[in-house]
Amino acid sequence: MDDKNISQAVVARLPRYYRYLGDLRDSGIERISSQDLSKLMKVTASQIRQDFNNFGGFGQQGYGYNVEYLYNEIARILGLNEKHNLIIVGAGNLGQALANYMNFERRGFIVKGIFDNDPDLYGKELRGIHVQPVENIEQFIKENDIDIAVLTIPKNGAVKTAELLVRCNIKAIWNFAHVDLNLPDHIAVENVHLSDSLMKLSYSIVNGNR
Repeated sequence: MDDKNISQAVVARLPRYYRYLGDLRDSGIERISSQDLSKLMKVTASQIRQDFNNFGGFGQQGYGYNVEYLYNEIARILGLNEKHNLIIVGAGNLGQALANYMNFERRGFIVKGIFDNDPDLYGKELRGIHVQPVENIEQFIKENDIDIAVLTIPKNGAVKTAELLVRCNIKAIWNFAHVDLNLPDHIAVENVHLSDSLMKLSYSIVNGNR
């Protein structure tokens, strides 16, 4: 697979395909056509075929898709057949909620460490993991083969912390701080602004879901 030609729009749709296929598999559905998948997902059948053709197609004319096979192939494409160790920086309410979210482990994302700069939180246990000072991050990453850092801290400390993580050779950052991070190209960054989603809902309400 030559991923340099895969658009980010296609990549962004893969987790949704994976989720729907997982539900179909759990319901005992063995095969599905692009038309039927289209009706479920509200995505055109041609879009589905185009997306899958980026990775080899997976289907046969008049036969449809083998749900189990396609589910596993998308998992492989997304790297979910591997384990990814992560740390959470910020042990406030959001950080604690993410640490306690069991589905991460089911998808292969393993929380290894939790860090904060509040001494009152040091030693607090979240699912068997004790909160540590931010000063311990560099050594912890070196010793625990950490791939991903999750930032759930105020924006005034996010940029400096992200720069520290880059120096520690982190591979990816999942950023919940209210600031977009502009980091070297070799660092994968996913900026998540929760308030943006609420503002989209507000627009839909005000404009009658048009």
